[in-house]
Amino acid sequence: MKEFDRITHDPSVIGGKACIRGMRVTVGAIVGMIGSGYSIDQVLADYPYLERDDILQSLRYAAWRADDHELTLSRA
Repeated sequence: MKEFDRITHDPSVIGGKACIRGMRVTVGAIVGMIGSGYSIDQVLADYPYLERDDILQSLRYAAWRADDHELTLSRA
């Protein structure tokens, strides 16, 4: 996946979950932080070894994966 060149899957790193550049930082962790209200700058402050493009690509990857699955939701 050329468009996701910063996202890696390695069975020896966190069980093969989608990670950023082979590090032990998962896409899910980053997306969760953004979803909880963290800004990109706050995420970068917590993970100084990440780059802005890592965060942006994580969000694009999560959107791509979410579009891949369709869930039926019940009405409230």
